[in-house]
Amino acid sequence: MRVRDAVETDAAALASMTERPRSVVRDMIHDRSVRVAVTDESAQTGGEDGDDGGAAGDVDGDDGTPADSVAGFVAFDVRNGTVHVTNFDGGPEGIRRLFEEPMGFAVREGMPVEAVVPTDGTATATVEAIGFEAVGSGPRIDAASTTRYRFDPAETE
Repeated sequence: MRVRDAVETDAAALASMTERPRSVVRDMIHDRSVRVAVTDESAQTGGEDGDDGGAAGDVDGDDGTPADSVAGFVAFDVRNGTVHVTNFDGGPEGIRRLFEEPMGFAVREGMPVEAVVPTDGTATATVEAIGFEAVGSGPRIDAASTTRYRFDPAETE
């Protein structure tokens, strides 16, 4: 699995994952820092240099990866001295790898990271395993309850 910046052509894959309209996802890609995880298989067919290696299928990413190879994503931004993970999706390994992006930025800049996680999903165990701590309830999203998590690099030193 490899992580790269999201590009506009990833909007279809991310819209499918989030069940949101493509236009909303496209705006997210433009307005936030968004990283996508692509599978190793796509890296083998896509090549690092943008050459698709003669592979059949639609090639939609700037780096030659097929759009359907997106295995997960994380979107984040910085407000009021905190890195906010505003959206993410993927399997446990993908989430762990993707969260390295906002967490690494936070460590370099000396900022905490906050994320809102649905309480009924498997992501709760994943974010706890990578160092986040529950700090209270979050907003209801689509009538589902969430928990607010925080990672503070200053507390882990």
